[in-house]
Amino acid sequence: MAFLSAGKFPVLNFPLTGATLRADVLAGLLGAVLSLPQGIAFGTLAGLPPEYGIYTAVVPCIVAAMFGSSRHVVSGPTNANSLALFAALSPLAIPGSAQYIAFALAVTALVGLMQLAVGGFKLGWVADFISPAVLIGFTSGAAILIGLYALPDFLGITIEAGGGVIGLLTKLGAHLDQINLSACLVGATTLLVSFALAKVSRRLPYMLMGIVAGFGMAELLALFPAWQKVARIGDIPSVLPPFSVPWIEPAMLPQFISIAGALSIVALGQSVSIAKAIAQRSGQHLDVDREFVGQGLSNIAGSFFSSYVSCGSLNRSLPNYLAGAKTPMAAVLSALFLVALAFVSRPLLERLPMAAIGALLVYIAYGLVDVGGFRRLARHHRADLGVALVTFGGMLFLPFQQAIIIGSALSLLLYLNRTAHPAVRTLAPDPSTERRTFKPVEEIGGAGRECPQLKLVRIEGSVYFGAAGYITRRLHEMRSGAQKHMLVMVKSMNFIDLAGSDVWEHELFARRQIGGDLYFHQPRPDVRALWRRTGFEEHLGPGHVFESKAEALATIHAKLDPDICATCAVRAFRECGTVRPAAGGPGG
Repeated sequence: MAFLSAGKFPVLNFPLTGATLRADVLAGLLGAVLSLPQGIAFGTLAGLPPEYGIYTAVVPCIVAAMFGSSRHVVSGPTNANSLALFAALSPLAIPGSAQYIAFALAVTALVGLMQLAVGGFKLGWVADFISPAVLIGFTSGAAILIGLYALPDFLGITIEAGGGVIGLLTKLGAHLDQINLSACLVGATTLLVSFALAKVSRRLPYMLMGIVAGFGMAELLALFPAWQKVARIGDIPSVLPPFSVPWIEPAMLPQFISIAGALSIVALGQSVSIAKAIAQRSGQHLDVDREFVGQGLSNIAGSFFSSYVSCGSLNRSLPNYLAGAKTPMAAVLSALFLVALAFVSRPLLERLPMAAIGALLVYIAYGLVDVGGFRRLARHHRADLGVALVTFGGMLFLPFQQAIIIGSALSLLLYLNRTAHPAVRTLAPDPSTERRTFKPVEEIGGAGRECPQLKLVRIEGSVYFGAAGYITRRLHEMRSGAQKHMLVMVKSMNFIDLAGSDVWEHELFARRQIGGDLYFHQPRPDVRALWRRTGFEEHLGPGHVFESKAEALATIHAKLDPDICATCAVRAFRECGTVRPAAGGPGG
């Protein structure tokens, strides 16, 4: 396979000089420091033991850097992937259990295979079908889920898993008398420090410092026996990602394929948007399909090394670029430095209070609820607001993949509804302009400005099978008056199919039945090509398709009823000056 050739590794395609290596080392160190608290938080966010977030920032990061296209994108665990994985798998297994971990690794392998296929067959455009409205609803709904599921750790309450959102809230209400004040104090300290430092500067490692503050509070409270004990992470089996073979029962494969399909689209959408955004800043040419290949290989490899679904991480890619990274080696080094950092700090990691991690998840969830996005949709796109709200509700009460599918299907239906009703505008010459520019009649004084014999119409949009019925009805309404002739401005008719061609065939027949005719101005070359293939242009005959408005009006005016012209007071066109005006009329 061509994309596996060593000469195509981006990490080897860039010159590795002393200067680039120094820059990549510094960027890699920053990436490792950022990845440690994020890995712990995101692993927990995904419903996995915290160390799985660290594992996911190692092998997938290295493989994606070696096989991807971007020199700056750093792959690993992300908010959205962690949220999505949790939403998809929590109804199927208890988060953190051996079965849940096995499911997560199997889904990751399937996601990798799908991403590899998407990149290999150049199907990257599929990711574009998740609309911004769906992403707003998905992210916000998943954030609420994560915030709710983090509350037991934050409050120091132990409750049974399962039961969905309603079950969780019911169990929390039933166990409020068991709230651990020590855990609450540790969580509150973590939250306050994270919020305060983020306000000061987003460049500070505020999440890391928030965890350190929570850890310090837990250690302080441990000195006072009167205070309740706080639950800790406990033993971390290994800092190095352990090897395992992902496996799933064949009977469950159809269900997991649908989950993996939805996760693949979410991950690819993130990766390509992040890669494009950074490529715009850096000026690098980006091969999107190759980036998908890199992401697919990274998830396949990661699934064998205890990693869950990964993709390009904005939280690591943008700092990597701003830190001066020159080549993909910076991402490789950040993964290696992370392993070393985790190894050195392992004793401290095992003593991290779960309340601090729960608080960090609440903080992340708070930032992910896209209130601004909902407001923008409410102001400008009410229909898209409905899509976002439906997706949001689906995330709370339906399986994750169903919420994504329903939201995306609604977005497509709205799009089809819009394209099925292209603008059909009635035009008339504007007498206030020297060239008598054609404008919508409502802008220049209403239908009184129209020629009584010639209907001027502009089509704005595609005339395809979905719009054929609507266009036919509008054209039928326009035949009810005395305007037997019609000139259609079709420069903005950007696409037409066989059904659309039939619309004009029927309109031509109807116009000639009432003694009029049909004309077109500036059809696109592909539209005329279809008309020739279907025989419509032959039926239309010569002298009915024009590139010039002046030529069109001169030709059509000669075919109008001179008796009606003689009594007309409108004088819409310059050609009307050659006809004797009606007695006492304003035209002429």
